Amino acid sequence: MVTKIGENAGRIWGALQEGALDLKALKKATKLKNEELYLALGWLAREGKLTFEEKEADTIVALA
Repeated sequence: MVTKIGENAGRIWGALQEGALDLKALKKATKLKNEELYLALGWLAREGKLTFEEKEADTIVALA
């Protein structure tokens, strides 16, 4: 499971190379299920690799 989370974190990292995305766009870009997305986001957040911004009803994620 840890290996898969790491692979998914890599997919998120790659998607965010183009710029910040909201969670819906990030999910679409990575083709991850909700659980997979949030586990990988947690991994990257714990490592200090991401920034999060609340904008209206959306959460915007970017590389730190």
